[in-house]
Amino acid sequence: MKIKPSAVIRNNYNEIAEWCKETGEPVYLTKNGEGDLVVMDIEAFTRRESMLKLREHLVAAEEDRLYGNKGYSIEETVSLMQKAVNEVMDAKRK
Repeated sequence: MKIKPSAVIRNNYNEIAEWCKETGEPVYLTKNGEGDLVVMDIEAFTRRESMLKLREHLVAAEEDRLYGNKGYSIEETVSLMQKAVNEVMDAKRK
């Protein structure tokens, strides 16, 4: 974790951007000594968002299981996964 005053982003944007891309870590910017913003590489942000969405789905599935709600069979799961993979592959081809 790197903490910098907000003036650093104005003066050293390229350095901050390079560090974020190389490390995948965010930079925390302060203003008047207080936390103000977080700057991070777009790829790291996208990965983080994907992980959070996956975690939400897993928590929801676990809650369903605990409450006795019907889940998916192995065949249904494989079908849904294949459909998701196909959608991603189709999007990449476009």
